[in-house]
Amino acid sequence: MTIAGIETGLFRRVLRRHAAAVVVVTAPRPGGTGAGFTATSFTSVSLDPPLVSFCVAQAGSARPAVSAAALVAVHVLTAQQEEVARIFATPGIDRFAAYARIGSWHEGPEGVPVLHGPLAVLVCRVVNQVEAGDHVIVIASPVHAEHHDDAGATPLVYHDGTYTGL
Repeated sequence: MTIAGIETGLFRRVLRRHAAAVVVVTAPRPGGTGAGFTATSFTSVSLDPPLVSFCVAQAGSARPAVSAAALVAVHVLTAQQEEVARIFATPGIDRFAAYARIGSWHEGPEGVPVLHGPLAVLVCRVVNQVEAGDHVIVIASPVHAEHHDDAGATPLVYHDGTYTGL
């Protein structure tokens, strides 16, 4: 299989060289505690107006909830939250039940689950969704923000197939 002329395996190996912050995106799920997934595709898009983006897999279990949500929460994980990243990256499990064994969360605006303890949290209104290959690019406008007060806290980073801190 090729991607724009580049063999898929080579494409993956090249992208593994790019270090990225690790976030967990959560969305309300009608009749459930919520949906969430781990992403390294989070980025700022615009300062005026404030916009961010992240990508969700078309086939991902969280996609229906994210696609239907008015609000989502983006949690920038600390270097000590590797287990949180692993839980929300694990397919085929109840991620919130697994997370409840190690952490807590509360219901934010419009039912969006907000995890406790990340480096920063942005609650965002979804403003656009663009299908792009096997993912959907979600563009969102922050409506609420909070951050960790500990100046020594560092972000969780994913590089070369490994979670690490700075």
